[in-house]
Amino acid sequence: MAEKTRTPIIIDTDPGVDDTVAILLAITSPELEILAYIISFGNTDVHAAYNNIYKLYQAIGRHIALHPEDAARFPNFSPIVPPLLVVGPEGPLEGGRHFAQYFHGRDGLSDINERHPELNIDFGSSSFSHNFQPVKESGVEVALRLLESRPDRSITYVVLGPMTNLAQLVRQHRQTVMDKIGRVIAMAGALDVPGNTTSVAEFNVFADPYAAKELLVPTDPTSSLPLDRVVLAPLDITTSHELPFPYYAQKVDPAFKSAAQPSNADGKSPLVHFTSSFFERTREIMLEWGKDALELHDIVAIWCAIENPPEINPVGGLPGMSTGWAVAERTVDIERTGEITRGMFVTDRREENTAYAPGANRAEVQAQLDLRHLGHGLLESTALPARVGVEDPGLDQRQRKGVACLVETPGPSVLLQLLTRRVWGIQ
Repeated sequence: MAEKTRTPIIIDTDPGVDDTVAILLAITSPELEILAYIISFGNTDVHAAYNNIYKLYQAIGRHIALHPEDAARFPNFSPIVPPLLVVGPEGPLEGGRHFAQYFHGRDGLSDINERHPELNIDFGSSSFSHNFQPVKESGVEVALRLLESRPDRSITYVVLGPMTNLAQLVRQHRQTVMDKIGRVIAMAGALDVPGNTTSVAEFNVFADPYAAKELLVPTDPTSSLPLDRVVLAPLDITTSHELPFPYYAQKVDPAFKSAAQPSNADGKSPLVHFTSSFFERTREIMLEWGKDALELHDIVAIWCAIENPPEINPVGGLPGMSTGWAVAERTVDIERTGEITRGMFVTDRREENTAYAPGANRAEVQAQLDLRHLGHGLLESTALPARVGVEDPGLDQRQRKGVACLVETPGPSVLLQLLTRRVWGIQ
């Protein structure tokens, strides 16, 4: 039997806590071939985020050095051609920089550099130094070179942070992107649920709403991203996918508690010590918000790339998806400069059947539907106001193509089992 073709991916990321777990999933997934990490500002500044790739690879290298029998579990750790590592954008296309250090810490990994100095980068170590290739080129130059070096429409570009680098790439090399890119999968936006940075905005879009709008709501579709190859994974679908910390303690690290009782490397593998060390502060923050779990936002995007390669044929003008996955076209606009709505996805609910009633909280509606064992629609308003004409026809969204948003996955429990099996070797 012929070996299944791997999907080559470029990971555009701002390594914070969930990005790092997502990259771990990518490294442990034989379906993928990691071509490059383009590091962006976002969860923290670009240079701290860049260092987190070193910390991650160092932890895997130390783990394999102690447990060589586990080397096969990390098929993308020692590839024949190592992935490129590049410093990408330091700020958004326009406006000031916004970080998520309130959640991810100044170092992007819950400030483990202070609590766990043993996890700081040892540049004299040989456990990881040949497993990726730092380059001086820009993120745009690296992405362009990789797209041009591979067959047409074979590469998936995965965005786990702000969309700044991708917007710059499209600005400068739109025709190459149109001809060569296979698929774009981006963790971005909140449609019918509250935001996670403000009441209305998801962080990646909030960090650079100019890039998101330029790519997803183009004024001239002929000069922007090919939207028929774009899949968004918004908070609406990602938030329900979680790694419960009690589950992590039960299955992976029985000694795991919180930052008040920091992880001790004795008696556990280097990789488990690494993840427990940046989970411990994350757990405290999530408990303050009423949840004892890590939301797997970026992990869902990588999972989507694993299961949905570019060669799946489009269906109805939308990207084709594997069994168990589904997308729906949503028409949105994106607020860039609002006083309290920066980064908001403003959804056009007038001619679509995927949106919940105006003002409804999708999570609450779904809970009521489940409680009553009812399908979609019965608890939703059907009220639709008459349209009021506008002077500028360009403001009407009816003629604009929407973007494919992920609305179904094989399920949170399937991802949880996949993640624990691949990353930590727990069957």
